Amino acid sequence: MLRRPASELNERPLHVVLGTTPEKVRQLDALAREDRRAVEFLYASLGSGDPVPLRLTLVMEEGEATAVVVDLRTLMEGAPPVQLSGLASQLSHELRNPLSSVKMAVQTLARNTGLSERDQRRLTIANREIRTLERMLWQLSEYGRGTSPNLEQHAPRSLVQEAMAMVAPELTERRVEVSVDEAPDVPKVRVDAGRLRPVLAQVLLNVAMGLSSEGGTVQVAIRPGPEGRVLMKLKEPAGLLPEEKRDSLFKPYECHLARGAGLSLAALRRVLQHQGGDVSAETGPDTGTVFTLTFAA
Repeated sequence: MLRRPASELNERPLHVVLGTTPEKVRQLDALAREDRRAVEFLYASLGSGDPVPLRLTLVMEEGEATAVVVDLRTLMEGAPPVQLSGLASQLSHELRNPLSSVKMAVQTLARNTGLSERDQRRLTIANREIRTLERMLWQLSEYGRGTSPNLEQHAPRSLVQEAMAMVAPELTERRVEVSVDEAPDVPKVRVDAGRLRPVLAQVLLNVAMGLSSEGGTVQVAIRPGPEGRVLMKLKEPAGLLPEEKRDSLFKPYECHLARGAGLSLAALRRVLQHQGGDVSAETGPDTGTVFTLTFAA
């Protein structure tokens, strides 16, 4: 993110790395050692260009004061307007309560052994659509949320497995399996798992929906990345995007690969960027579309 190789940053004073004053760095270090996940904003001189606005989430990690650095210019690119952001969060919260009541009523009815087979099928469909609405609300909430994430160390494979569990009924229904190929010695990544799981689950389901009606396998590869990063690649063999449409891939409601609300990729990018990562995509006739999720280790 600082746009310099790690060799130029290691063992350098923090005020030099961030392009600020020693006094400011001492203040940041003190805030981090309070271990209350304080958030600080500053403009850093990272070269000959204009100062870059940065957001630092300050924490204690393994006894060391640590700053998770995010480039605010990246966050603002494609960000929802402030009014929409607040509305999305409030709307998601207000809709979850009545949806939970409907879910409980449907699940109670489903336990009635006296229902006909036809009514049982209807309740199965209702349950499936309720889960879809829940995921859509999570995506809307995460796309509009701007609060600082609660970053913790997680194994990348466990993140995939937990996301799979959230859409397990849908994957089983479509006879789709998820294959995780993880390289040895992949480090843990720093993420807010509670915010990442729902959007990752929806992307996995979207890829599964692109497979044939006879089912298949969603391939996930986890590899060490450059400069201490971790890469997670998801392959969508059937997803092809024309060159002129690629700029819209991560824009809400404009993605031509999206299934459903069209918000999953936009929400995934917002969540990852808030946590110091990102997502990109490459598409070709031989590979389909390959999504690469980048995590901070």
